[in-house]
Amino acid sequence: MNKTELIEAIAGKVDAPKTQVAEIIAALEDIVVSSVKKGEKVAITGFVSFERVDRKARLARNPQTGEEIKVPASKAPKVSAGASFKKAIKG
Repeated sequence: MNKTELIEAIAGKVDAPKTQVAEIIAALEDIVVSSVKKGEKVAITGFVSFERVDRKARLARNPQTGEEIKVPASKAPKVSAGASFKKAIKG
């Protein structure tokens, strides 16, 4: 399911216009991204959580040459499924 199909499914389920659902989803995306970018955790209890992970600088090795490479520190998003979501998938 892509974003357009998701908007259509939600609009049909809650009997709302697709444009309004699209605006709500866009707002959700903006809020989650800006919050996680600031280092805040966003959790929709039982469903999903989003957070930022800070990775330390490290040494890696080029597999072709064997040369050591310095990998700089970085920030990455982390998404975790909630307990209710996991339970529903397991059956």
